[in-house]
Amino acid sequence: MTDSTQPTRPSVATRQAERAQAQAKHESDRAATPQQEEAVAAHQVDPEVARHEEEMLKLGANQQGEGRLP
Repeated sequence: MTDSTQPTRPSVATRQAERAQAQAKHESDRAATPQQEEAVAAHQVDPEVARHEEEMLKLGANQQGEGRLP
């Protein structure tokens, strides 16, 4: 058994494998069912929700100060 309270350092091989996995193309494991496709086609987007999403995207893109990623 290992002591999980002590920090560990990933090996070079582990970092390379993680990088390769993160950059790999990700796809769904199956196609959507006909019922799922119908539900998407029938879905109506609330304009107020769409407006709010756009506002939040702009707010995040223009974020300044603490919490901003380089």
